[in-house]
Amino acid sequence: MEKANKLYRVIVSDRAVDMLMQHVRFMAQVSLQAANRLRVEIIEASKSLEHLPERDPWLSSPYLPANKYRKTIIGKRYLLIYRIKDDTVFVDYVLDCRQDYKWLL
Repeated sequence: MEKANKLYRVIVSDRAVDMLMQHVRFMAQVSLQAANRLRVEIIEASKSLEHLPERDPWLSSPYLPANKYRKTIIGKRYLLIYRIKDDTVFVDYVLDCRQDYKWLL
């Protein structure tokens, strides 16, 4: 029960913030409301990592160290990639799953 009550500190990298803003700007060309919803969803998903960040699965790839990054899917199209170290969660990337992100691997 103690682990469920534990709060993690969440740090969002500058790179992840830049990626979020790129996605929001792109979506705003189509719909300002949709862009704002996306922004809010991603921010809320990041904040939710304060509680039980281990709930999400590992991001697995033969090119990544095993059990380093976790992933959460937001709105069926966006991927939040993060890692946990001690009591801190580091959000490193915000990706659009429809794009090729093999460069990450």
